[in-house]
Amino acid sequence: CRRLLLLQVGWRTTRKGERAPSRPAGKEERPLLYPTNPPIQAPSMAKHIFLTGPPGIGKTTLIQKTTEVLKSSAVPIDGFYTEEVREGGRRIGFDVVTLSGRRGVLSRIGSSPSVARHEYRVGQYVVDLASFEQLALPLLRHVDLDSSGVKKVCVIDEIGKMELFSQSFIQAVRQILSGSGTVILGTIPVPKGKPLGLVEEIRNSKEVKVFSITRENRDTVLQDVVTAVKNCLK
Repeated sequence: CRRLLLLQVGWRTTRKGERAPSRPAGKEERPLLYPTNPPIQAPSMAKHIFLTGPPGIGKTTLIQKTTEVLKSSAVPIDGFYTEEVREGGRRIGFDVVTLSGRRGVLSRIGSSPSVARHEYRVGQYVVDLASFEQLALPLLRHVDLDSSGVKKVCVIDEIGKMELFSQSFIQAVRQILSGSGTVILGTIPVPKGKPLGLVEEIRNSKEVKVFSITRENRDTVLQDVVTAVKNCLK
């Protein structure tokens, strides 16, 4: 009788015994505003491979080893790496060395900063921007303009403070990153101080796989890097 009385006055019993207004006949339930299980998005395939880690950890050595393995597999590859220049056991600067063996000055220890002329400096090193651009830019532009249809690898070691003084270099790297015919095998520094725009773009890109090189993995990660590069070439 109690149930009949409640229905007559337009009320229904809730699961806790409370009364609530009855829903008019024929009225549909409102859908949930948020799905309980959001759709899962498949991860995008990496297009470029970068190594990162503190100075002296072995990034360039790993780049060189990876390059030799790829060459032995007949993978088209070009680019450059950075090499320390020492004199009497003391580091005096850095050179850029292409995979074909050409060498150019990247930086040298300079005297005190001069107000009389503009210098590109990183710490005690003065960057020879003209020398760097003369060697690096033709490589990057050539690999990007190659229309053979065969994917290739471009080594860029590294994209750091010294290299980023060159706006032409930044533009050339971005051009390759956004293209589809070239896989970059490069290195970037670990975050330190003021963020470097292009470096952070690369680090946070969904199209880039970044390997963090440590003393624990630097002797065992070679095959993983080689495999990742080859996957990008597919």
